[in-house]
Amino acid sequence: MATLSHIEWTEVTWNPVTGCDKISAGCKNCYAERMAKRLKAMGSVRYINGFTVTLHDDLVDLPRKWKKSRIVFVNSMSDLFHPDIPDEFIKSVFKTMNETPQHTYQILTKRSERLRKLSKQLHWSKNIWMGVSVEDERVIHRIKDLQKVGAVTRFLSLEPLIGPLDTLPLDDIHWVIVGGESGPKSRPMYHAWVDSIKRQCVKAEVPFFFKQWGGVRKDLTGRELDGQVFNEMPGYYSQSQDYYALQVAN
Repeated sequence: MATLSHIEWTEVTWNPVTGCDKISAGCKNCYAERMAKRLKAMGSVRYINGFTVTLHDDLVDLPRKWKKSRIVFVNSMSDLFHPDIPDEFIKSVFKTMNETPQHTYQILTKRSERLRKLSKQLHWSKNIWMGVSVEDERVIHRIKDLQKVGAVTRFLSLEPLIGPLDTLPLDDIHWVIVGGESGPKSRPMYHAWVDSIKRQCVKAEVPFFFKQWGGVRKDLTGRELDGQVFNEMPGYYSQSQDYYALQVAN
Protein backbone atom coordinates (compact mmCIF):
# COMPACT_ATOMS: atom_id res chain seq x y z
CA MET A 1 0.00 0.00 0.00
CA ALA A 2 1.01 3.63 -0.40
CA THR A 3 2.03 5.50 2.73
CA LEU A 4 0.59 8.92 3.40
CA SER A 5 3.51 11.30 3.74
CA HIS A 6 4.31 14.11 6.16
CA ILE A 7 6.82 15.46 3.62
CA GLU A 8 5.45 18.88 2.74
CA TRP A 9 5.99 18.71 -1.03
CA THR A 10 4.35 15.35 -1.77
CA GLU A 11 1.24 13.34 -0.88
CA VAL A 12 2.25 9.68 -0.64
CA THR A 13 5.40 7.56 -0.78
CA TRP A 14 5.95 4.42 -2.86
CA ASN A 15 8.93 2.21 -2.03
CA PRO A 16 9.54 -0.60 -4.54
CA VAL A 17 13.09 -0.52 -3.12
CA THR A 18 14.22 0.00 0.47
CA GLY A 19 17.74 0.44 1.82
CA CYS A 20 20.73 2.49 0.80
CA ASP A 21 24.21 3.47 1.96
CA LYS A 22 26.05 6.73 2.55
CA ILE A 23 27.62 8.49 -0.43
CA SER A 24 28.30 12.08 0.73
CA ALA A 25 28.12 14.43 3.71
CA GLY A 26 24.38 14.93 3.34
CA CYS A 27 23.85 11.27 4.27
CA LYS A 28 25.53 11.53 7.67
CA ASN A 29 22.33 11.63 9.74
CA CYS A 30 20.04 9.83 7.27
CA TYR A 31 16.42 9.81 8.47
CA ALA A 32 15.59 6.78 6.29
CA GLU A 33 18.33 4.74 7.95
CA ARG A 34 16.99 5.60 11.40
CA MET A 35 13.47 4.72 10.34
CA ALA A 36 14.55 1.40 8.77
CA LYS A 37 16.26 0.35 11.99
CA ARG A 38 13.14 1.20 13.96
CA LEU A 39 10.88 -0.69 11.55
CA LYS A 40 13.15 -3.75 11.67
CA ALA A 41 13.00 -3.72 15.47
CA MET A 42 9.19 -3.55 15.22
CA GLY A 43 9.20 -6.71 13.07
CA SER A 44 8.25 -5.16 9.71
CA VAL A 45 8.73 -7.78 7.00
CA ARG A 46 9.77 -5.08 4.52
CA TYR A 47 12.76 -4.23 6.71
CA ILE A 48 13.96 -7.68 7.73
CA ASN A 49 17.26 -6.73 6.03
CA GLY A 50 17.44 -3.43 7.88
CA PHE A 51 18.86 -0.74 5.59
CA THR A 52 20.45 -3.13 3.11
CA VAL A 53 19.21 -2.49 -0.44
CA THR A 54 16.17 -4.74 -0.95
CA LEU A 55 13.96 -5.03 -4.04
CA HIS A 56 10.22 -5.45 -3.50
CA ASP A 57 8.99 -6.87 -6.79
CA ASP A 58 5.44 -7.19 -5.50
CA LEU A 59 5.21 -3.42 -5.10
CA VAL A 60 6.30 -2.42 -8.62
CA ASP A 61 2.73 -2.45 -9.96
CA LEU A 62 1.11 -0.93 -6.87
CA PRO A 63 0.24 2.50 -8.40
CA ARG A 64 -1.87 0.77 -11.04
CA LYS A 65 -4.38 -0.04 -8.28
CA TRP A 66 -4.86 3.58 -7.16
CA LYS A 67 -7.99 5.14 -8.62
CA LYS A 68 -7.42 8.66 -7.31
CA SER A 69 -4.62 10.78 -8.82
CA ARG A 70 -1.72 11.25 -6.43
CA ILE A 71 1.59 13.06 -6.11
CA VAL A 72 4.02 10.25 -5.33
CA PHE A 73 7.53 10.41 -3.89
CA VAL A 74 9.30 7.35 -5.32
CA ASN A 75 11.71 5.51 -3.01
CA SER A 76 11.67 7.78 -0.01
CA MET A 77 13.49 4.92 1.75
CA SER A 78 16.14 4.31 -0.91
CA ASP A 79 17.76 5.71 -4.07
CA LEU A 80 16.38 4.34 -7.34
CA PHE A 81 19.77 4.77 -9.03
CA HIS A 82 21.79 2.96 -6.37
CA PRO A 83 24.38 0.66 -8.04
CA ASP A 84 22.87 -2.44 -6.41
CA ILE A 85 19.56 -1.95 -8.25
CA PRO A 86 19.61 -3.67 -11.68
CA ASP A 87 18.88 -1.61 -14.80
CA GLU A 88 15.93 -3.85 -15.63
CA PHE A 89 14.33 -3.23 -12.25
CA ILE A 90 14.64 0.54 -12.73
CA LYS A 91 13.04 0.17 -16.17
CA SER A 92 10.16 -1.81 -14.66
CA VAL A 93 9.51 1.02 -12.18
CA PHE A 94 9.57 3.51 -15.06
CA LYS A 95 7.16 1.33 -17.05
CA THR A 96 4.64 1.53 -14.23
CA MET A 97 5.06 5.31 -14.03
CA ASN A 98 4.75 5.68 -17.82
CA GLU A 99 1.54 3.66 -17.85
CA THR A 100 -0.15 5.50 -14.94
CA PRO A 101 -0.26 9.10 -16.24
CA GLN A 102 -2.93 10.05 -13.70
CA HIS A 103 -0.21 10.19 -11.04
CA THR A 104 2.72 12.60 -10.72
CA TYR A 105 5.96 10.92 -9.66
CA GLN A 106 8.85 12.64 -7.88
CA ILE A 107 12.24 10.87 -7.89
CA LEU A 108 15.35 12.02 -6.03
CA THR A 109 18.86 10.65 -6.38
CA LYS A 110 22.37 11.36 -5.21
CA ARG A 111 23.72 8.95 -7.85
CA SER A 112 23.49 11.50 -10.65
CA GLU A 113 26.22 9.94 -12.77
CA ARG A 114 24.29 6.68 -13.10
CA LEU A 115 21.11 8.66 -13.74
CA ARG A 116 22.79 10.50 -16.61
CA LYS A 117 24.22 7.30 -18.12
CA LEU A 118 20.91 5.42 -17.92
CA SER A 119 18.73 8.36 -18.90
CA LYS A 120 18.55 7.63 -22.63
CA GLN A 121 17.28 4.12 -21.96
CA LEU A 122 14.31 5.44 -19.98
CA HIS A 123 11.04 6.94 -21.20
CA TRP A 124 10.51 10.33 -19.57
CA SER A 125 6.75 10.74 -19.66
CA LYS A 126 5.66 14.18 -18.49
CA ASN A 127 4.30 12.86 -15.18
CA ILE A 128 7.83 11.99 -13.98
CA TRP A 129 9.69 14.75 -12.12
CA MET A 130 13.40 13.97 -11.73
CA GLY A 131 15.52 15.60 -9.04
CA VAL A 132 18.94 15.46 -7.41
CA SER A 133 19.89 16.11 -3.79
CA VAL A 134 22.58 18.75 -3.30
CA GLU A 135 23.70 19.58 0.24
CA ASP A 136 26.66 21.88 -0.46
CA GLU A 137 29.07 23.01 -3.18
CA ARG A 138 31.07 19.76 -3.06
CA VAL A 139 28.29 17.92 -4.91
CA ILE A 140 27.07 20.66 -7.24
CA HIS A 141 28.14 18.47 -10.17
CA ARG A 142 24.92 16.50 -9.62
CA ILE A 143 22.99 19.43 -11.07
CA LYS A 144 25.02 19.35 -14.27
CA ASP A 145 24.24 15.64 -14.63
CA LEU A 146 20.54 16.34 -14.10
CA GLN A 147 20.54 19.04 -16.78
CA LYS A 148 21.47 16.36 -19.32
CA VAL A 149 18.51 14.15 -18.43
CA GLY A 150 15.41 14.07 -20.64
CA ALA A 151 12.85 14.67 -17.88
CA VAL A 152 10.23 17.33 -18.63
CA THR A 153 10.44 18.57 -15.02
CA ARG A 154 13.81 18.69 -13.25
CA PHE A 155 14.19 19.76 -9.64
CA LEU A 156 16.70 20.22 -6.84
CA SER A 157 16.37 19.17 -3.22
CA LEU A 158 18.85 21.30 -1.30
CA GLU A 159 18.32 19.35 1.90
CA PRO A 160 19.88 18.95 4.33
CA LEU A 161 21.51 22.24 3.39
CA ILE A 162 24.82 22.18 5.25
CA GLY A 163 26.73 24.86 3.33
CA PRO A 164 26.22 27.89 1.06
CA LEU A 165 25.19 27.48 -2.58
CA ASP A 166 25.75 30.94 -4.04
CA THR A 167 26.30 29.96 -7.68
CA LEU A 168 23.57 27.48 -8.55
CA PRO A 169 23.34 26.51 -12.24
CA LEU A 170 19.57 26.89 -12.72
CA ASP A 171 19.26 26.59 -16.50
CA ASP A 172 16.64 23.94 -17.32
CA ILE A 173 15.77 23.52 -13.62
CA HIS A 174 12.07 23.85 -12.86
CA TRP A 175 11.82 23.72 -9.07
CA VAL A 176 14.03 24.18 -5.99
CA ILE A 177 13.32 22.79 -2.51
CA VAL A 178 15.36 24.00 0.48
CA GLY A 179 15.41 22.49 3.95
CA GLY A 180 17.53 22.25 7.05
CA GLU A 181 18.54 19.00 8.72
CA SER A 182 16.26 17.70 11.46
CA GLY A 183 16.49 15.14 14.21
CA PRO A 184 19.31 14.09 16.55
CA LYS A 185 22.73 15.66 15.87
CA SER A 186 21.26 17.91 13.17
CA ARG A 187 23.66 20.41 11.64
CA PRO A 188 22.72 24.12 11.44
CA MET A 189 21.42 25.95 8.38
CA TYR A 190 21.88 29.72 8.17
CA HIS A 191 19.48 32.40 6.95
CA ALA A 192 22.06 33.87 4.56
CA TRP A 193 22.35 30.52 2.73
CA VAL A 194 18.59 30.28 2.25
CA ASP A 195 18.21 33.93 1.25
CA SER A 196 20.92 33.56 -1.40
CA ILE A 197 19.16 30.55 -2.92
CA LYS A 198 15.77 32.27 -2.87
CA ARG A 199 17.17 35.31 -4.67
CA GLN A 200 18.80 33.11 -7.30
CA CYS A 201 15.47 31.37 -7.87
CA VAL A 202 13.63 34.68 -8.19
CA LYS A 203 16.16 35.96 -10.72
CA ALA A 204 15.98 32.73 -12.76
CA GLU A 205 12.18 32.47 -12.36
CA VAL A 206 12.37 29.06 -10.74
CA PRO A 207 9.69 28.11 -8.16
CA PHE A 208 11.05 28.06 -4.61
CA PHE A 209 9.75 25.75 -1.86
CA PHE A 210 11.01 26.27 1.68
CA LYS A 211 10.47 23.01 3.53
CA GLN A 212 11.82 23.64 7.04
CA TRP A 213 14.50 25.21 9.24
CA GLY A 214 15.11 21.82 10.84
CA GLY A 215 16.87 21.27 14.14
CA VAL A 216 16.26 18.62 16.77
CA ARG A 217 12.59 19.73 16.95
CA LYS A 218 11.60 20.92 13.47
CA ASP A 219 8.04 21.46 14.71
CA LEU A 220 9.39 24.26 16.90
CA THR A 221 11.54 25.99 14.26
CA GLY A 222 8.80 25.89 11.63
CA ARG A 223 8.71 26.73 7.92
CA GLU A 224 8.45 30.50 7.77
CA LEU A 225 11.13 32.45 5.94
CA ASP A 226 11.05 36.19 6.63
CA GLY A 227 7.47 35.86 7.83
CA GLN A 228 6.26 33.91 4.80
CA VAL A 229 5.63 30.28 3.89
CA PHE A 230 6.93 29.39 0.42
CA ASN A 231 5.03 26.50 -1.17
CA GLU A 232 5.78 27.19 -4.82
CA MET A 233 5.57 24.26 -7.22
CA PRO A 234 6.50 23.79 -10.90
CA GLY A 235 4.29 25.93 -13.13
CA TYR A 236 3.87 28.68 -10.50
CA TYR A 237 5.85 31.35 -12.31
CA SER A 238 3.58 31.54 -15.36
CA GLN A 239 0.81 32.81 -13.08
CA SER A 240 2.80 35.19 -10.89
CA GLN A 241 5.01 37.46 -12.99
CA ASP A 242 4.09 40.61 -11.05
CA TYR A 243 5.11 39.01 -7.75
CA TYR A 244 8.49 37.98 -9.10
CA ALA A 245 9.16 41.34 -10.68
CA LEU A 246 8.65 42.84 -7.22
CA GLN A 247 11.00 40.30 -5.61
CA VAL A 248 13.78 40.99 -8.10
CA ALA A 249 13.40 44.73 -7.59
CA ASN A 250 13.83 44.26 -3.85
